[in-house]
Amino acid sequence: MRHALDRAAVLVAGALLAAGCGAQHTEPAPSREAAGPAPASPPLEQERALYSQSREELIIRDFFGERRDGVYLDVGCAWAERYSNTYYLEQHLGWTGIGVDALPDYAEEWARKRPRSVFLNYLVTDRAETERPFFRADLKGISQVESPVLGPAGDEVPSQEIRVPSITLTQLLDQNGITSLDFLNIDIEGHEPQALVGFDIERFRPELVCIEAKPRNRQFIREYFAAHGYEQIERYLEHDQVNYYFALKASGE
Repeated sequence: MRHALDRAAVLVAGALLAAGCGAQHTEPAPSREAAGPAPASPPLEQERALYSQSREELIIRDFFGERRDGVYLDVGCAWAERYSNTYYLEQHLGWTGIGVDALPDYAEEWARKRPRSVFLNYLVTDRAETERPFFRADLKGISQVESPVLGPAGDEVPSQEIRVPSITLTQLLDQNGITSLDFLNIDIEGHEPQALVGFDIERFRPELVCIEAKPRNRQFIREYFAAHGYEQIERYLEHDQVNYYFALKASGE
């Protein structure tokens, strides 16, 4: 694991010098060939994203424009390309970052398809312990901390308990030499509040956060970001009813 962390520090530190973490996932279809240049029309006017499951990628592109060489953290990253909210940033705009997921299954694909970034196998939560139980579902994209695992229709999905090393967001970033973030994506099947509790957002100040907001977590998520000087970007709600998007409030507000 140490060599992976060292590689992460080198990759992301380089990105910082050059610049001056969605809906319940189903299994993806076989990957298509890498896309060519991005379409010229404004992102939110495009019918569909190249990689993300819904319109997340288009919203992220609308916010950052064509900014190059940024740094991201993708928590609950899952597949390296299909359904990814960060693959476009790396593939087309040269971003670097870290993908972290409780399932080690995704490591090989990340190693092949994400050469500018690194994959780490952790359960991100509110405290670090040696290991914690995690439930790998037959539908991998809805694997989660809680059991039983319920599918999109509310039916129980078969799952297998595994043990995964746990970490907080703050510890993960410190271990990899990250001092600030451009983009944080969090999609961990209802465990988002615990991840936020273990995150010193005042230190890292991501410019944009995309976070899955299940109904039971929405009040906590709104209050957390408001308390730390962020505001919800409400114009994105018409494009995405699953995730919330937060940005730093303008100075003086």
